[in-house]
Amino acid sequence: MRRSLLALALASLSLTAAAKPVAESVSWSHGGTNFDGYLVYDDSEGDKRPGLVMVPNWMGVTDSALEKAKKIAGDDYVILLVDMYGRGVRPANADEAGKAATAVYADRAALRGRINTALGVLRDSAGKTPVDAGQLGGIGFCFGGAVVLELARSGADVAGVVSFHGNLSTTVPAEAGAVKASLLVLNGADDTYVPAEQIAAFQQEMTAAKADWQFVNYSGAVHCFAEADANSPGCLYEPRAAKRAYAAMESFFDEKFED
Repeated sequence: MRRSLLALALASLSLTAAAKPVAESVSWSHGGTNFDGYLVYDDSEGDKRPGLVMVPNWMGVTDSALEKAKKIAGDDYVILLVDMYGRGVRPANADEAGKAATAVYADRAALRGRINTALGVLRDSAGKTPVDAGQLGGIGFCFGGAVVLELARSGADVAGVVSFHGNLSTTVPAEAGAVKASLLVLNGADDTYVPAEQIAAFQQEMTAAKADWQFVNYSGAVHCFAEADANSPGCLYEPRAAKRAYAAMESFFDEKFED
């Protein structure tokens, strides 16, 4: 039984003394663009464990995202912290992040190619990291939540994906029978960036695609509710919702990666 992730909901998000998190820089290429991310895992034990691609919010690969990857990985997972923008594209503010994210959203085929290539990097790390290449999934936050949903829509061979307060819309809806992954969508009920019409369209899309999906709304939560450093009016950390969301993620992957 994997250790509880409830501590992730606390603002401190402290590491346990026993954990020995490793963050190995890793680079890959897709479509002529180079990408730089991190393979993150606890090397105090050599046991194989499931692997997750983790796509951060629209700020991309930052120190904060890396610390979050370490804490989620614990001794439970090998995580690939994914760069979706490309080498040297590191937004310094929300305006730059919005432009970078919009550019990725604009070409869904390229987006899906990038995240599937990253998944392959995680899979191919077997032998160099303790990842079990037969047990893979994905998680994402805000922009990253939208990306892992596109990973699922693409038909990627992963057990499941979890979207934390992610955008649900797409220009390329899932085709019937194409979605192999189970989906867990964790949403703030008061998130103005994800209107009711978008939620309804997503649910209709996934039902028509015959996907295995769950959708959870957390009352009193807005966008970014699971991000401990989010502190603006429309993008705000909500401890109660975060605690429940991380617990839901844990339960979801307990099921999907059941021995």
